[in-house]
Formats: sequence, C-alpha cells, structure tokens
Amino acid sequence: MSADQPSLAASSPLPGPEVLRGADGQSTPGTAPSRLGELRAEEEEEEQQEQRQRQRQRQQQQQQSQTQAEAQTEHQQDSHQTSRCQHQQGNDQGQDQPPVENRTPSPEQAREIVRLFQCRRCSVPYKDAVTLPCGRSICRTCLPATHTRTSITYPALLNRLQAFQCPFEECGKGHVLDDCGVDVILNKTARIMENEIERAKADALELKLSTHIATKDPWEAAGIASLKEDDTPPRVLSGGRLVATWALAAEGRLMFEAEVTYRELPSSPAQEDLTNFETKSLRRVQEAMRSEMDCQVCYALFYDPLTTGCGHTFCRPCLHRVLDHSRYCPICRRRLAINPLLKRSSCHPNESITKIMETFWKDELVAREETAAAELAARNRDLDLPLFVHTLAFPMMPTFLHIFEPRYRLMIRRVLEGDRTFGMVLPKQPRHSGDTYFHELGTLLRIVNAQFYPDGRSLIETVGLSRFRVLRHGQFDGYTVGKTERIDDVSLGEEEAMEAAEVGHDAGIRAAEGNPNDNHDVPAEDTNNHGGEALSHNNSSRAGSWRRSRRHSRESGAPETDADLDTMTTQSLMRFATGFVARMRQQSVPWLTERMPGIYGECPDDPAVFPWWFASTLPVKNVEKYRLLGTSSVRDRLKICGSWIIEMETVRW
Repeated sequence: MSADQPSLAASSPLPGPEVLRGADGQSTPGTAPSRLGELRAEEEEEEQQEQRQRQRQRQQQQQQSQTQAEAQTEHQQDSHQTSRCQHQQGNDQGQDQPPVENRTPSPEQAREIVRLFQCRRCSVPYKDAVTLPCGRSICRTCLPATHTRTSITYPALLNRLQAFQCPFEECGKGHVLDDCGVDVILNKTARIMENEIERAKADALELKLSTHIATKDPWEAAGIASLKEDDTPPRVLSGGRLVATWALAAEGRLMFEAEVTYRELPSSPAQEDLTNFETKSLRRVQEAMRSEMDCQVCYALFYDPLTTGCGHTFCRPCLHRVLDHSRYCPICRRRLAINPLLKRSSCHPNESITKIMETFWKDELVAREETAAAELAARNRDLDLPLFVHTLAFPMMPTFLHIFEPRYRLMIRRVLEGDRTFGMVLPKQPRHSGDTYFHELGTLLRIVNAQFYPDGRSLIETVGLSRFRVLRHGQFDGYTVGKTERIDDVSLGEEEAMEAAEVGHDAGIRAAEGNPNDNHDVPAEDTNNHGGEALSHNNSSRAGSWRRSRRHSRESGAPETDADLDTMTTQSLMRFATGFVARMRQQSVPWLTERMPGIYGECPDDPAVFPWWFASTLPVKNVEKYRLLGTSSVRDRLKICGSWIIEMETVRW
C-alpha cells in the first residue's frame, strides 16, 4: 500500500463493463446458466488453490514458531538491559503468527455493508471523506460553515483559528478545521468498494440478474407507524442485493437510517446460484480492501485505529510509540496537534474503519486484540527503567550529576551501554510503613556527556526528555528500577478550550504592558541550592521596595490573587511572568546572575519552555516546584509560575 496521500480530486475513472466480462473480452448475452456454471467452476478452483496455499503457510509457520521458541528461551536468559527490548521483539513475533481465516460477510448483510460507506449527513457514498477529531466521518462538502475563534491566545497559530461546531449531536463540540484532514484509508476503501461494485454489476448484466428492492422507514422497521410519506417506490435494479443497495444509495434515494427489503423475482436464477454469486462478489471486496487495512508502523491489521489531523491512520499503541520520540506524522511528517497520551476520552478511534474491520475481518481482529493484550501483559511484568533517587529535574532543562556511589556507578554504566536514558525522582520522607521513599512523579533524562575519573567517579550531563509516573518499583543490584507511564500535556485543542472557558475580564493585560523599570524585589533567602547570596538591602530599603511593588500592582492592574490569574489569557500570563524576570534582572538579583543563564540559557519566549526554565532558576522550594510535574497544560504551569510571583511580590520582608 502506498504511504502517500492520494489526490482525491484526480481519481482515475472507474473501469467499464467491457474490461470485466471475461478473459476472451466477448460478452455472452443470454447464456446465464452456462455462465453460472463457469463461475462455480472458477470458485471451486480458487478454493482449492487457497487450501493449498494455506497448507504451505501452516508448514512455514510451524518452522518459524519452533525457531522463535528457541530464540525466546535464549532471550529469557539475557540480562536486565536486554529485557528492555522485549516489547519490540514481541511485536515482531506477533506478526509471524499463523494467518487467520476471515469469514466472508453474508449477502444478507448488504444493507449494513453499504451503510459503512454512507455519509451520515448526505447519505450518499463517501466523497473525499473527512474524519473528525470525535472519530466520526462525513464528506468534505458536508462540513458545517466555519467561524473564527476568539479568546484563544496560545498557541494562536493562524491555521488553528477556523473552527466549526460538530454536526453530530453525540459530540456537539467545536472542531478546528485544520484537525480534520481527508481520511486516506477510508477514501481508498470507498474507491475499492465502488470499483468492485462496478465489476459485480457488469457480471450481473451478463447473467441478467436483477433485484427487487424497496426502502423502509426506520420507524416502520421498528414496528412504529411513521407519519413520513415514502417518496421512494419499490424498484427493480440490475445486480444482486449489494449492487442494488449501493446503486440506490449512490442515487441519493437511500437515507442513512433507512432499511430495505428484497424480493426474489420470478426470472432470477436459483437461490443457491444467486447466493454463490453474491458471496463471491463480497469475497473479492474483502480481499481487495484487506491490504489497505495494515498499519504503516507495525504492518499488521489496525488495532484500535486512530486517524490524525493529517488524515493518516495508525494503531493507537503504534502512534503512542511514535509520539515517544517525535511529534510528527511518520508518513507525511506534519506536526501533530494531538494529546501524546492518546486517551480515548480525547483521542477517539475512527468509527468507520473500526466498523469496516468488524464486518470484513472480525476473526483476524479478535486474534489481533488477543495478541495486543498478551504483549501488554508481558510489558507490565517488567521493571524496565532505572531510577535515580536524588533531586528534581525538568523536561528540556539540563541536570548535572556527580556519580560516586558504587550502585549508581553500575547503573550509569548500564545506562550508557543501553539507550542512555534513566529516570530522576525526588526523594521524600516515608510517612508510614510501606510508603515510598521518593515522589511518584519524575523526569526521564538522557545522558549527553560523561566524564570519568581514575577512581571510578564520573560527572554526567543530562537533559530532560519527558515526565512520568512510577506505577511499580523494586530493587535491582542495589538501585531502584520501576515501571512507569508517561505524562504528557493535553492536545492543542483541549488547551485552547481550557483558555476559552476560563478567560473573562483580563486583569493581566495592563500588567503585561507595565513598565519593566518598576522596582520589584524578591525574598532574601535562596531555597534552590544555587548558592545565591542574601540580598544586602537594609530593612528600610526592603520596606520601601515592598511598598513600591504593591503600588505597581495596584496601578498596573497586575494580578494580586490566584483567582486573578484564572481570568488572564495564556499570552498575558506569559507576559506577566517574563516582565517579572526583566525587572529582577535589572535589580541584579542573585538567582539571575551570569552563572544561571550560562547553565539554563536566557529567558525563553516559548510559553511551553518558560515554566521549566523559571522553576530551574527561581529560589523556590523543590516541593513547590514539584507541582509542575503533575500539570497537563502550558496554561496550568504558567498560572503556577504566576502564583510564585504574586507570593514573592506580596510577602513583606
């Protein structure tokens, strides 16, 4: 399957009946019985070939399974570091399982199959189908009118200003237009379905096969009298039940919720021959669409399919692993505005693709789910992350460590031999028996530089990658290891929704535009272990600074309480915090000396980075900074930083 997104506006024309009638290229009207015999013979030959192929595959799989069992035995004898690769190996082994035989859908399911490809708004088969963030799909031309969003200041990207109200009552949320890309997989399968329908229609013309079809109102189908007048009289259409139902939908005469009834015509072939013909058509559809249902990361049938804003679909676990390393789509390399945790409450599965798989490949889907569950259980048995119980670290910020204890020397050596990553957690005093001796939230660090001394000590430089929560932990060769889950921010859409819901009168705008030369001061005591000196102001100077700070807050409209922070836009929160840093720099406070920017860099202008930088430099207790690790949005972290600033500016020294 091609990984490139096709141009839906330039799709190739459907093949005509003349290329579907037979190998000799000649049509044979009036020879329906002989043609049915040929079809039965072809079907028997195909079944025999499939049986021989399946037998060869089983023999190959038995040999592969034996080889894998031997490799697994050797793998279980490996060291702790080798066990960290078990998840990927489990994926590879899962792909080598014997193929599952999928049952072909029954011809009686014709109405359900056609409904899989009908737009819920216009009721015709999908044209340029778009999958919304809520997981539902509609034609691109059926998207509601858009509007420009207001009260959104972060990230305030131009391509995220246009939004629309979801047309489905089950959702009712607002969707950003840029998050609704043309669904590549759904459109490919819809075109395959349309092509196979044309092929089956051509065969039906040769066989002079027709179907009597009538629509039934959904209320009538439920046994309830309907007041709606039926303007679609019964019709006789060429083809079997699937072809006739599709033709009715393509004409716009079959509403999405409507049911249909079929009636056998006197001139129709025998029921057994008709069923065989329709079953063969469905089998061709099933086989033609199967190659499009493979994930482009694991190359197996989609498991819990999730469609990104760019229109590409992946297994949810596969996309989760991709987002561990990159925020870009692995196919088109577009940056993904999606919650990296991929929680089902905010990142909904693709309903259309899920229903298509449940209809055509139910057996394979069940086997896929069992394999995924087994892999998850195997991973949960592993304590695969070394934990350094020492200090507080933050994402995107450097942390320098002096390694001298023998247990941590061993840990660092193993980390350097592996992927150079380990976890950093903040120690704490256990409150009761069985309580942990460290906080559950930590930061994943990667070693970027290491310097060793002859006596075995080392100095290592690390950088924060991401946050995690420790689920379980244990001891391994003297140091702590744990099973963790990653902590990530909500998606950009959720971040924007939070700001729009909270922002009222923005009391922080004037504060953000205030004069940076106004005198503000900071507490005299440095609690961040950065070696800062106590401020040398005398008591009268401190009192004057406090009065000036309070006067500045009142006159500029700066926030004075945490409740004031809730009403500020995210952009105003950022300006309020950076304005404070500018004032403190002008006063040459100890925590903004040349040494600190040399370690952590200059004050960043990116709201996503600023809170981590601010917490790394500000003289605040670690237990207070620890609050940042549990947040799920940039806005929440900026409000925490704002609360520190308010406290520092209002405390009278």
